[in-house]
Amino acid sequence: MTLKRRDFLRVYGSAAAGAAVLGGFLPSSAQAATRMTGVTYLPLSYKALSFGSNGFVEHLKKNSSKAINVDFFHSGKLLKADEQLPALRSGTIDFMFHTTSYITRSAPILGITGLPGVVEELHKHPSRIAKGSPLFKLMNQELAKEDLYMLSMGGGILEPEYLWSGKSSLIQSLDDIKGKRVRVVSFEATGVMEKFGAAAVRIPSSELYLAMQRGTVDAAVANISTIIGRSLQEQSGGCYRLPITAYGIGVFVQKSRWEKMVPEVRSGMEAAAAWFDAESAKEANMKIYPKEFWPKVKASGVKIIEPSAADIARLDSAGAVVRGTWASQVGTDIGEKAIALAMGQ
Repeated sequence: MTLKRRDFLRVYGSAAAGAAVLGGFLPSSAQAATRMTGVTYLPLSYKALSFGSNGFVEHLKKNSSKAINVDFFHSGKLLKADEQLPALRSGTIDFMFHTTSYITRSAPILGITGLPGVVEELHKHPSRIAKGSPLFKLMNQELAKEDLYMLSMGGGILEPEYLWSGKSSLIQSLDDIKGKRVRVVSFEATGVMEKFGAAAVRIPSSELYLAMQRGTVDAAVANISTIIGRSLQEQSGGCYRLPITAYGIGVFVQKSRWEKMVPEVRSGMEAAAAWFDAESAKEANMKIYPKEFWPKVKASGVKIIEPSAADIARLDSAGAVVRGTWASQVGTDIGEKAIALAMGQ
């Protein structure tokens, strides 16, 4: 039977739904395979981002079919972005793929993936956040306080988010940001934009095309996956390649339920996570972005503007304030340790 979004939401959080899911945690002798429901809100048009989640699921189906029966819903067909984490916590889904920028308020330690002045280093050195690394273990230590366990961050964060301006308001320096309405997602990007006098506006990527077309926003802080996935190159006049923030895509489970899963299920999930860690971010950063997406952006006529040394220094100065605020939120000792690990110190 195929689970429909309307049916799922009707029983969302109910005892019936919980019982159905928890049935998958009986010993393997009691049933042939554990049914696992996974979700991502990302549409298939986000080719670089869906590569990893699709590959993870295919790995489960190919290598762990005797232990795990997977139901996977992409494109928000089952749950929208802001519904995924509550559903995971309530036990009505078993795993989720989520961009870190959307959930740093709920899981502040994930903000390490978006700190200005840090993201360039994490992007250049993906091993620092790879599965099993000291930073990865520290993040899971903190996520455990939220009853979450991160199986993988895809082996690294994605290429930083740059500033994409509309056709009528080309941004070529930080000075040009003042007074502009700039679309952001994360707390980290909000702090930077406001520091330079912009009005930060939170708009879902699904609404961004019309927002740029109509001039509701003058610019957007975005990763190139969002640009291509939403065809925003059609509405952008320029890209100021200042690395303002970034994000990773993690695969998450509820820690308390993870610990109760039978060994065959955990080993199957970990094996798929190992593939995800080795291939997901690498495919996006080293193949799809440079060989497909950036040539497409340039062919569309978007002006690519490299940042000046002065603006990079100003961003780092503003980023220090954002980093300090974030560290105070997660706990100064934890925050400073995470930043040091991300910087290779």
